[in-house]
Amino acid sequence: MSLTLFNPFEDLIFDEHFCFLSGKLTTETMSVFPGWLMDHFKFGEEKIEMMDKTKSYTYSDLELPCSLEVKEAFEELDLKIQAAYKGGFEGMASLDEELIFQWTGRIVYGLLYYEMVYERDRLLKKGEDFQLSAVLKERFGNFHLMLQSLIEPVSFVGKKPWSISIFQLKYSSDIFSYRDDTVNLMFSMGVNGFGIIACLQDNGVIGEKQKDILDKIKSHTLHPIQFEELYARFHYSDYIYQYKAEYKIENQDDGIKIEALPAKVIGSKPLFGFWDENIFAQLLANYWQVYGIEREDILKFQKPPLSFLENPYSKDFINPESIDLPF
Repeated sequence: MSLTLFNPFEDLIFDEHFCFLSGKLTTETMSVFPGWLMDHFKFGEEKIEMMDKTKSYTYSDLELPCSLEVKEAFEELDLKIQAAYKGGFEGMASLDEELIFQWTGRIVYGLLYYEMVYERDRLLKKGEDFQLSAVLKERFGNFHLMLQSLIEPVSFVGKKPWSISIFQLKYSSDIFSYRDDTVNLMFSMGVNGFGIIACLQDNGVIGEKQKDILDKIKSHTLHPIQFEELYARFHYSDYIYQYKAEYKIENQDDGIKIEALPAKVIGSKPLFGFWDENIFAQLLANYWQVYGIEREDILKFQKPPLSFLENPYSKDFINPESIDLPF
């Protein structure tokens, strides 16, 4: 008998009375961001904006309805991540990628949940129906199914559905850097000792595209400005990726098995569209604004684009210690 699991994107069910992951009736809640992380970096009372910039919450106000089973499962996962976190880069790098997927996925999905609720309520006030495209329903539904691997017999075989990179990173001990893209299911976090970049449903394609630079940074401790540039490369690569992620999902007696399928290039359409340096420079300038670097500083007439990761002429990796900027 096949396994039937809750999919909130089928009927767009985002209700405070139903567990966000299992769909069971509940009165319990859990935070989107782990409590220990908010306490450690003291950002619980800081504001986070929704995508359209008209609505914001404090991080500590972001809570998800959940069953007791789901709450306990995430608390157990949190203990594993927290223990690894204390070990710095080595501790995090030693973790099974599936655990990192579930942990980062909890945060990204939690923010996606709030985006869904906000958009539904906004349209309701205007007397309009809340709808999602078939493409987004499928993407988000698959992501939700994968997250249920924490509580259900859902397993991953063969090629994994994500690209997850962990690397050494030099930050002041009190700085917590976080970015996400809920529509494209992306996550980045930088703290003292390590950084994480995760594309949670790219089937490894973005990681493969950035393999050359990822190989170059091994054994190096990145400067924060390099971390921001690396995430910008991942983010823009995802933006110009021209194929949707496909999966082989087998629902068997012993559970659901998910295998990421390799992208099949159709005709002359490449995996990635044209890399536009103008668009990338604007994206990068958004990430580098804390350093006072503008788009015009990145793109200068008759000069290659500014990079802190690679020498634009030799393509050699730039030694982080040679970067004279604060961290």
